[in-house]
Amino acid sequence: MADDVRGVIARGKGADVEVTRVLVPDPGPGEALVRVQACGVCHTDLHYREGGIGDDFPYLLGHEASGVVEAVGPEVTGLETGDFVILNWRAVCGQCRACSRGRPWYCFATHNARQKMTLADGTVLSPALGIGAFTEKTLVAAGQCTKVDPRIKPEVAGLLGCGVMAGLGAALNTGGVSRGDSVAVIGCGGVGDGAVLGASLAGARKIIAVDIDDRKLEWARDFGATDVINSREADPVEGIRDLTDGNGADVVIEAIGRPETYQQAFYARDLAGTVVLVGVPTPDMRLDLPLLDVFGRGGSLKSSWYGDCLPSRDFPMLVDLHLQGRLPLERFVSETIALDQVEEAFAKMQRGEVLRSVVVL
Repeated sequence: MADDVRGVIARGKGADVEVTRVLVPDPGPGEALVRVQACGVCHTDLHYREGGIGDDFPYLLGHEASGVVEAVGPEVTGLETGDFVILNWRAVCGQCRACSRGRPWYCFATHNARQKMTLADGTVLSPALGIGAFTEKTLVAAGQCTKVDPRIKPEVAGLLGCGVMAGLGAALNTGGVSRGDSVAVIGCGGVGDGAVLGASLAGARKIIAVDIDDRKLEWARDFGATDVINSREADPVEGIRDLTDGNGADVVIEAIGRPETYQQAFYARDLAGTVVLVGVPTPDMRLDLPLLDVFGRGGSLKSSWYGDCLPSRDFPMLVDLHLQGRLPLERFVSETIALDQVEEAFAKMQRGEVLRSVVVL
């Protein structure tokens, strides 16, 4: 029998979101029903609302979430009713080419619940990133549930499901930041500050935060930035070089996803340094770089998908670090809100007033 719950949907491109009734079916084979406890308001949800990801409206928004398993379907192993989980939008199949080559963070398989959540009139909903967690309960593939220590607060845990993990992983996994490195992070929202925190955790000796908003630069200092550059007032490439003895940073993480800031990252790195693109560009964007410069500067140009994380490995480890007081994830939570405040949270996000608004249910 389907559960009748409240959820936040986007009915059409650019329209304000609304809270309405959502019907959530019982879990089928390989699926899990999760009672959502908290869900962060991520920029990706705004992209869905604006039609920037697809046109499969209506969307059931929300994906950066944590909660408790209420039921599991047949063929589910390693997951039980009552488990506290972080939802991840990138499960691992263990069988595709990436998994078989020992690179499961590049898993090609798509894991979504086969059964569909609907509106009361039967209209099928498209869950954001296969999750749809701005709702009291959601139905997901069991592989999208990662068990973690339940002592962590739900509003903190859920952030590892997307933005904060993307930033931490860009530094720790993709960028391979290590002790003594110099790191620059361009763009200091939730993902960028996650990268700053990851670089600090890895032992970087110099962490340079770049943004056009002084408020965001102060947030970056709170997460471990040793230096800041307001790129509205100064050339960030020159500034990063000046702060690294004229060399450029060992690792530059671009957390915006725009051609002009990527070009800054490219020229702000040291020779044979690494550029990591974790900001998500739009389909129309193009990059123009002299091929001779790409050849002559050497090093690595990488993109970071979901922080190249392996949820079963990374989520429990990061939760443990947080519970030990070594990873201040709670600083990302600017405010906790109700379901009917998501549209207002989108506006605050666009004005740069918050790192994360988190819906608590």
